[in-house]
Amino acid sequence: MVVRATGLELFLPFLPVSPSLTTFSLNSSSNPKFHSNSLFSSSLSSMRSTFTLFRNLTLSTFHQPRTLPSQLLPRRFPCLCVGAEQWALHEQLPEHEVFRFAAEAGEKRLPRPEVEVKELSEVPELWRRSRVAWLCKELPAHKAGTLIRILNAQRKWMRQEDATYVIMHCLRIRENETAFRVYKWMMQRSWYRFDFALSTRLADYMGKERKFSKCREVFDDIINQGRVPSESTFHILVVAYLSSSVQGCLDEACGIFHRMIQLGGYQPCLSLHNSLFKAFVGKPGNFSKQYLKQAEFIYHRLVSTGLDVHKDIYGGLIWLHSFQDSIDKKRIEALREEMRRAGIGEREEVLVSILRACARDGEVEEAEKTWSKLLQFESNPPSQAFVYKMEVYSKVGLPMKSLEVFKEMQLKLGKTSVAAYNKIIEILCKAQESEFAESIMTEFVNSGLKPLTPSYVCLLNMYFNLESHDKLEEAFSQCLEKCRPNSAIFSIYLDSLVKVGKLDKAEDIFSQMFRDASIGVNARSCNIILHGYLYSGNNLKAEKIYDLMCQKKYELDAPLIEKLDYILSLRRRIIKKPMSLKLNKEQREMLIGMLLGGLQIDSDDKRKNHIIGFNFDGNSVSHYALKSHIHRQFYEWLHPNFKPSDDSENVPDKFCTIASSHFGFYADQFWSGGQPTIPKLVHRWLSPCVLAYWYMYGGRRNSSGDILLKIKGSREGVENIVKKFKAMSIDCKVKGKGKVFWIGILGSSTTWFWKLVEPHILEDVRDFTKSGVNMMVRDLMETQDINFNRESEE
Repeated sequence: MVVRATGLELFLPFLPVSPSLTTFSLNSSSNPKFHSNSLFSSSLSSMRSTFTLFRNLTLSTFHQPRTLPSQLLPRRFPCLCVGAEQWALHEQLPEHEVFRFAAEAGEKRLPRPEVEVKELSEVPELWRRSRVAWLCKELPAHKAGTLIRILNAQRKWMRQEDATYVIMHCLRIRENETAFRVYKWMMQRSWYRFDFALSTRLADYMGKERKFSKCREVFDDIINQGRVPSESTFHILVVAYLSSSVQGCLDEACGIFHRMIQLGGYQPCLSLHNSLFKAFVGKPGNFSKQYLKQAEFIYHRLVSTGLDVHKDIYGGLIWLHSFQDSIDKKRIEALREEMRRAGIGEREEVLVSILRACARDGEVEEAEKTWSKLLQFESNPPSQAFVYKMEVYSKVGLPMKSLEVFKEMQLKLGKTSVAAYNKIIEILCKAQESEFAESIMTEFVNSGLKPLTPSYVCLLNMYFNLESHDKLEEAFSQCLEKCRPNSAIFSIYLDSLVKVGKLDKAEDIFSQMFRDASIGVNARSCNIILHGYLYSGNNLKAEKIYDLMCQKKYELDAPLIEKLDYILSLRRRIIKKPMSLKLNKEQREMLIGMLLGGLQIDSDDKRKNHIIGFNFDGNSVSHYALKSHIHRQFYEWLHPNFKPSDDSENVPDKFCTIASSHFGFYADQFWSGGQPTIPKLVHRWLSPCVLAYWYMYGGRRNSSGDILLKIKGSREGVENIVKKFKAMSIDCKVKGKGKVFWIGILGSSTTWFWKLVEPHILEDVRDFTKSGVNMMVRDLMETQDINFNRESEE
């Protein structure tokens, strides 16, 4: 029923509004309470019983407002209004603000739809009203398993209208997880019909809670139905992705932003442009440089649509350009010119970016002009600016000028950064200024700063090129004491030993590299030792190294092929023989452990060939060490795109194997149906090596020393693992949410677990097991307890 007061429309609760309803004219000073107004008493008496029943069943969870406008408004569910720059709930705004934002939403091409929900008072069956009201009260109190069982018990009578009411009720009281589970349950029913408005409302609420995976799931449901999601859904999903630190979310946010423009035809607001651009430049430069085209697209959108371009946009674009492998000088100059036209001055950060760009190409004149502008600021230039200036002079062959800049930095700043030490040592070593390089290196070592490894690589390379093999050996010994050498340092030393004819010592070093998983052998080291064996006449050992290279699919250096061909022809062997790939025991155990920790497998449509995708966290130091080791161990299985031709130490965070049927067993056991699963026989495969790689890939060690292992799959599979741990005298606790579980090994059990896995833990990983502890603790707090000692109620 509609009641018109002076300047205000009043809606009676639970009555459908239609043109045929009687309209009353009231004075604005009339008593607003329904029961005290004689004009309403006769109209309300017939519905009082229904109103009382509904209120007792369902409104116990609703707060009854006391003010006149909200008391007389109908009980409708809150609607998210999409404005140009603001997101607000109707019920949280004054009435004129509600209509203002609603009008702005109406000007959009696709306004946000309203959800049509039948009031319970309109349902003729009393028993149905009672059951729906009971579900509204009961479902939010239960976990997923119990909730689904309760809903399954209502299958005979429940229909889409009833489920929609329950979902909207849960959204109103902010039980969004419950609403999502009811929605997914409803979709599996035969009577389900797609409701665009309901899906939009649910997606928006899930996205506002930053649950981007569930929001994306509903978003995809809308698209799969042939509909275009509303602008609010696009906007909220992009923001949800940007608010997450999970790897890959930024790429997903970019994809949704482009679909928002191309598929939906929407005009994203200024704040969304700025948030996306900020995410591009909010990461380290070497990672962010891949987003240059996306950042330029954001800038083009801002200019073409007439939106304000913030000064940080110009600075961010120049910053991204300065990290590119090929510097676009014209584009940087154009951006600087546009800044001048807009009246924006060049700040210190912009000038440092320009210096970085000059350092890439050796632009001395432009670098000196930029340096003069930097000196005009009150504070001294940052240490990074000195590093770039040193690099500029080194590019034009002035290493001593770079040394002067280094001394000037020490004088002005009073301290020296690690980057500055590494850069000046690199410059002096390339120029073969050995005395100055040794002096700076001694100063660097005595300062106690780390890491020293890059500088030792430059120093050893200089000694090798100068053929100062005695000094090289001395520097290598010093390196072993001061830091942990990597494969590059060992390879230089190995090359030096072969060149001076110390093959016995070279063989020992090669064996040490082969045994130490944190160092490992690669194509370069194999070619070096093979060269030594071939030219010393040790053909039998040369054949063994050749077999190893064939197994790993390492390429032979061109000068060695002719020599090796002759030797193998004497034994009637053909060079570069085809060798069938086969996983060894260690590789099999690595795969099982990492699959438990979250490794992914992609299969073709017929599930005959499978690809294993290795995905490492670039922000984790422990993953940095692990990815290099895995890259070496599976080198022969890797796709050609991920086999660097220059034998580089820079292993990408993501790489994959070739498609092979050899991975079929692992795909069937761990990725059945394209989803991570836990094999029924997993308890038979939990060897110390498997546990070690599970821990290194998908585990953490928190500040209390407890070990936490992450796994995805079923509760039954986790239970099998827990039973196996108990049989190994390892007590643990489990927390989980959905299909993601954390197995916590606590207290004294940690010591026993560590004794089992320590022989298989990479040496570099042991020192960095505490990385990512805060993230782990946060994830653990969000999960729910699971007790395997008693029968679950769910």
